[in-house]
Amino acid sequence: MNVHDWLTNLPVSNSESDCRIAEVSFNNGSRKDFYRNNTTNIFEKGDLVSVEGVGGFDVGEVTMTGEIVRLQMKKKSVDENNPDMKKLLRRANERDIDMMKQNKAREKDALIRSRAIARQLKLEMKMSEVEIQADGRKATFFYIADDRVDFRELIKLFASEFRLKVEMRQIGARQEAGKVGGIGSCGRELCCSTWLSDFKSVNTTAARYQNLSINQSKLSGQCGRLKCCLNYELDTYLDALQHFPENADTLQVSKGTAILIKKDIFKNLMWYVLPDGSKQYPLTIERVKKIKQLNSQNIIPEELEPIEIAAGKPKEEEEVRAFVDLTGQISLKTLEKADRKKKHQRPGPGQNQRRHKKR
Repeated sequence: MNVHDWLTNLPVSNSESDCRIAEVSFNNGSRKDFYRNNTTNIFEKGDLVSVEGVGGFDVGEVTMTGEIVRLQMKKKSVDENNPDMKKLLRRANERDIDMMKQNKAREKDALIRSRAIARQLKLEMKMSEVEIQADGRKATFFYIADDRVDFRELIKLFASEFRLKVEMRQIGARQEAGKVGGIGSCGRELCCSTWLSDFKSVNTTAARYQNLSINQSKLSGQCGRLKCCLNYELDTYLDALQHFPENADTLQVSKGTAILIKKDIFKNLMWYVLPDGSKQYPLTIERVKKIKQLNSQNIIPEELEPIEIAAGKPKEEEEVRAFVDLTGQISLKTLEKADRKKKHQRPGPGQNQRRHKKR
């Protein structure tokens, strides 16, 4: 959840119009909020600050300052002149940081204990994370549940067990995966734990447009839902598919009905298969349109007239074989002979002294 301030060198004509609001992140960027800076201090990205909390203070890291905060607030529909906006108190001192570390160390034990209490009450919910405020006066319990949960008794037990104010917040499976983190099938860190903050709905139609096999195990991420990256290239595929003819799922030829199996937007080809076999025939868009026009006139062409696609693999294999043959012919006997000659020609210590005497 790192942020790059690309407006840092923007010249500001009026200092009074400067944005006095900073974005502060908590728990390594898993939660962010905006705070008004009424102090005379100037904060930069990466500074640890103490902000106004619930009945006390909290410690977070400044992630954005300046004009880029206004753009982020506009994106999230946050009013800059909101009088209820919390305040940025001061730069975090050693006492604030020590208190934060002590309370953060309690989070793991609190999570284990909260899961045990929820299991004793037989509640259909999963405790995902516990976030304790820096001063230890409030704790936020993040949970996952499919249905509505009556946790009134649970809050009473949490308050008496941990002796702090309790807030319950429900999250989804994707948000839980972002908090836990991990490595995706692409080999990179999960998008939801690094930069993705807005979760859009993903369905199987996105996979169909991209000619992906509907395999739930391959299309699902670590959260158990469809991968968010299925939407990344969807607009590109939709724009490219506009040039393909519609209602071209079947073509009538003399050998039977050709059925469309896939579309290749990179080569502008449409692949068909005939009922008499499993061989795939690539057709150009112009050829498909022509056959559809003939079928509309009750004319059945003789052949599909597929194009030939040259494969480049045999050439690569020949190049590799030629390279292997050349390296196999190299002999190291000449190098060994040269080393033997050098050993015989090396003068000993007595020979060097005789040469110096002759000189």
